[in-house]
Amino acid sequence: MVEYPFEISPMFEGERIRKEGMFVELGGPKSLGLELVRAKPMDEIEDDKVTIVGPDLKDMEEGKTYPWAMIFNIGGELVETDLESVVERRVHDFINYCQGIMHLNQRYDVWMRVSKDTAKKMDSFEPFGKAVMMLFKTELPFIEKMQVTFYTKEEEVKKEMETAKEIFKARDARTKDLHDEDVEVFYGCTLCQSFAPTNVCVVSPDRVSLCGAINWFDGRAAAKVDPEGPQFEIAKGDLLDANTGEYTGVNEIAKKLSSNEFDKIKLHSFFQSPHTSCGCFEVVGFFIPEVDGIGWVNREYQGMAPNGIGFSTMAGQTGGGKQIVGFLGIGVNYFYSPKFIQADGGWNRVVWLPSMLKEKIAETIPAEIIDKIATEKDAEDIQSLKAFLQAKNHPVVTTWAAAEEEEEEEEEEEEEEEVAVTSAPGMMMPSAGFQMPAMASMPMAMPMMSAGKTGGIKITFKKAKISIERMVISEKK
Repeated sequence: MVEYPFEISPMFEGERIRKEGMFVELGGPKSLGLELVRAKPMDEIEDDKVTIVGPDLKDMEEGKTYPWAMIFNIGGELVETDLESVVERRVHDFINYCQGIMHLNQRYDVWMRVSKDTAKKMDSFEPFGKAVMMLFKTELPFIEKMQVTFYTKEEEVKKEMETAKEIFKARDARTKDLHDEDVEVFYGCTLCQSFAPTNVCVVSPDRVSLCGAINWFDGRAAAKVDPEGPQFEIAKGDLLDANTGEYTGVNEIAKKLSSNEFDKIKLHSFFQSPHTSCGCFEVVGFFIPEVDGIGWVNREYQGMAPNGIGFSTMAGQTGGGKQIVGFLGIGVNYFYSPKFIQADGGWNRVVWLPSMLKEKIAETIPAEIIDKIATEKDAEDIQSLKAFLQAKNHPVVTTWAAAEEEEEEEEEEEEEEEVAVTSAPGMMMPSAGFQMPAMASMPMAMPMMSAGKTGGIKITFKKAKISIERMVISEKK
């Protein structure tokens, strides 16, 4: 049996290597990180070969960040191109089985760290590469031969990145003409549950996985070759709501995989029982109540959104397998879906994107809205965003007038109630020790006034639902 300089076990999944315990960082937000799997003819693969292009581990300086690319070539009688992304997504699993080596994200967003303890036990990436390939061939026996090349030289990583992005784009295009209503099953993925135990990743033709690495065809191929693996069929069941994308089968799997934390997931809604968010998502959406619009920020963007929060902070609030109204993690390819957050206005609700993301997905943004969506070059805060949207006559602006009109009506109603209360004969505040009866829920606006104009209190609740078991109002002595 081959021995490796570190322990290998699923127990190390979820291991976090903090900065103080890190020897080197590979890829991540400060550099370039890539992983790619290619299906190759058997005679083009030298089994178990590890090639390192650029500085090896022993040549790296402690505490530094280096560019990183992993290109795996796989072969076997059952290996086909459709399996590339399926195998690729398992890279996350098998690297995290290795003690002291942390892997996050996927595709062109890879972020890895090697701990100081593990770096003391090996001076090369070669045993690490051999360990990962051993795990692949053990867990996925349809892979008969495998080799890997690690790139740590920046110009080489950039070259591989350009090639890989074209491959990813071609993969994503396969689902363009296939939609949720055209199939009987969706697919689920549990790869991220080691980091997000209640996450329920549902992959449909119109909704790619949150990490962006698994589309509907990938899920089908994975479930076929590895029926007991992390990708599996979900019988979509009955359609409950076409607009929000709610299905009985999805709700059933949501309860099961989240351990009853959630009982429903609506695939195309931002606000109503939205999809859970793991942490590997490529983009996070955030509601901006001041303009009644939704902004999106991608992982690569290093600046602040108009709400004063950056991607990493929002990702921390959103991730972990939570279902949070007002925040939503997605894969980039979901922007190309005709059902993109359709329950909440679709593109007409989008008000802000980082310029790098807007440029990247420009081809899918409707022509009539693209110039009305702000970037960091147009708006850095809420005030400038509001001015930009107003100047461009963005569709959300029409909702502002309706909201103001509703607020004015509420104020008028309050004034009428105030007059009624103050003119009522004998109307006084409750005496000392009086206990308000329990109320199931407070009305949307509830004024409480004393008999005179100068004294007493006024409490107004707007758009609130409050449960009160006991309230005591007494005179101050």
